[in-house]
Amino acid sequence: MKILGIDIGGSAVKGAPVDTQTGRLLAERFRIETPTRLTPRAMARTVAAVVAHFKWRGPVGIGFPGVVEGSTIRTAANLHPGFIGLDGAKLFRAATGRRVSLINDADAAGLAELRFGAGRRRKGTVLVLTLGTGVGSALFCDGIRWPNSELGHLPYKGRSFEKFVSAAVRKRKGLTWEEWVRRLNLYLHTVETVLWPGLIIIGGGVSSKHEKFFSLLRTRAHIVPAQMGNAAGIVGAALSGAEK
Repeated sequence: MKILGIDIGGSAVKGAPVDTQTGRLLAERFRIETPTRLTPRAMARTVAAVVAHFKWRGPVGIGFPGVVEGSTIRTAANLHPGFIGLDGAKLFRAATGRRVSLINDADAAGLAELRFGAGRRRKGTVLVLTLGTGVGSALFCDGIRWPNSELGHLPYKGRSFEKFVSAAVRKRKGLTWEEWVRRLNLYLHTVETVLWPGLIIIGGGVSSKHEKFFSLLRTRAHIVPAQMGNAAGIVGAALSGAEK
């Protein structure tokens, strides 16, 4: 099945058509920068521009950085607050004229990793973390997804943990890899204490630099870099669309 996967992030919207049987992108990924917090209407126009770029006529799967219940957006920590409470599928369907399905963006990346990447055929509890503008998380047990786990928002010092350990924080504060990993290890220890995953997969753009910091990580679980790279969110969004 061929579905257009779109990954909405904190700084860009990316998309490509996907063969959901193989996880292969059927065209070069198209990216639109979003340096400011777009209103829902402006974001819908941006998504429509991705659809138009590919002259896409079929179904569209969208990964959204927030809690998604059914097609209702419940949180939007790194996006415009106007998204909260909206029917996201309806919003994007009206803008694109296509059948649209919506899924949490980290859940989408997790689906891709478990189907085609580092978690393939893995049993037990698997945690996928995406380190980028924030910290996304996807939790699976024997391949079954626990939706909207949102572990980046575990509280720490009165704020969400992602405000201390995201990849964006490392860059913004000019932290060395060692300084950043001390924070990350504290976060991972907290998560492991609660969930006891057997495997942790680290995704997001920083995973491409895993050789700089993986040797410093101290986890009980086996920990590996994501294999799907920048395509994970797109592929997972398409997979979710195929499921629905």
